[in-house]
Amino acid sequence: MRLVIAEDLFLLRDGLTRLLEAHGFEVAAAVDNGPDLLAAVAAERPEAAIVDVRLPPTFTDEGLRAALEARRLSPGLPVLVLSQYVEQLYARELLAAGQGGTGYLLKDRVMDGGQFVDAVRRVATGGTAMDPEVIARLLAHNSADGAVAALTPREREVVSLMAEGRSNAAIAQQLVITERSVSKHTASIFTRLGLQPSDDDNRRVLAVLAYLNR
Repeated sequence: MRLVIAEDLFLLRDGLTRLLEAHGFEVAAAVDNGPDLLAAVAAERPEAAIVDVRLPPTFTDEGLRAALEARRLSPGLPVLVLSQYVEQLYARELLAAGQGGTGYLLKDRVMDGGQFVDAVRRVATGGTAMDPEVIARLLAHNSADGAVAALTPREREVVSLMAEGRSNAAIAQQLVITERSVSKHTASIFTRLGLQPSDDDNRRVLAVLAYLNR
């Protein structure tokens, strides 16, 4: 699986490259700025991109804007964003297209190489990997919305785990309930949020996230 990385810190960029290559990925390009990321996407046609939100020269949103442009160059390109902070605007923009795998992880919370690699694989194959803190902020941001406020505490737990990209089986294991109970909660969530039900994990996650980002 071919990847491109955009990260301005050399040690982190080199560490990510070594980690991913050790797990069987091919890092086609590892760059430190937005223009070079776009050039790499055009030249290498990667299967996914890992991008730091803040890149030179201003270290504000260059990475995000480059990632969004990369998706225009390569529609459906899976993108995993790394950030130092929870930035809801960035999460909303990234999810707006609703196409391709999507991830948003906080750097300080990526403590396990295996979990990070799993997140990269999930996003690269069209799935979703959202940091729980990002989901908590999105839920809090929309807590005044009537439909979101109507969710029960358990349904909010299920929504959070769905948004992390977890399957019904994984949610059941995490919450120590049956898969049938998860299915009932999921059906109720879709009804309350006015969303079309879906058995496809990625589509249902993106549907919920899109709603929470309205």
